Amino acid sequence: MGTVIMLRHGRSTANGSGVLAGRSPKIGLDDDGRAQARTLVDRLAGIPLAALVASPMLRCRQTLAPLARARELSRSIESRLSEVDYGDWTGRELKTLAKEPLWRIVQSHPSAAVFPGGEGLANVQSRAVAAVREHDARISAEHGDHAVWLLCSHGDVIKSILADALGQHLDSFQRIVVDPGSMSVVRYTDTRPFVLRINDLGGDLGGIVPPPPKPVKGKRRTKKMSSEAEVGGSTGRKG
Repeated sequence: MGTVIMLRHGRSTANGSGVLAGRSPKIGLDDDGRAQARTLVDRLAGIPLAALVASPMLRCRQTLAPLARARELSRSIESRLSEVDYGDWTGRELKTLAKEPLWRIVQSHPSAAVFPGGEGLANVQSRAVAAVREHDARISAEHGDHAVWLLCSHGDVIKSILADALGQHLDSFQRIVVDPGSMSVVRYTDTRPFVLRINDLGGDLGGIVPPPPKPVKGKRRTKKMSSEAEVGGSTGRKG
């Protein structure tokens, strides 16, 4: 199984506007978001990327554009990584939505939250986790268990994937913060995921790259990534 970098799209024209953009069409990056997209090329310079997967929303495609050009990688569009369908809440002001009875459910019991005319957050997690695991299995089969790949999606979608990787109930996912332009990293193995980064806005992700695969003595195959956790905590060593 591989290592996935989960990138939230750069700051959009809707971020900071006080409006829930959701799946509103033509919501693109603002000046800050375009700058964040450009810096991705340098932030990920030392990371060998096997594939790019993106939500179909414009702001995600724009975020990955400079990186895709620099690496000469095509982007796979995955509808299951799209923004939450907030239904009738789409385009409304957050300060108004905060007065709705459903708001408290979204905050404290999100697994039960279903947006009027839209989808439930439990369904969001189900579709997103399925998509990540399927793409990870496909990319690992093509490039090996030491492959690193990147997806670009949205805040609540990435938070729901992280909650699953952390073994948390969805009702705890509001404790996770995922800012625009941030990267969170999960390494999947046969028996458990390892969460390597959450909401990383720094510049060096070199530590997430798995060590080169070692050959199995006397055989033509390489060792699989270990599913064992390091007792006492990681030593920071490679290999």
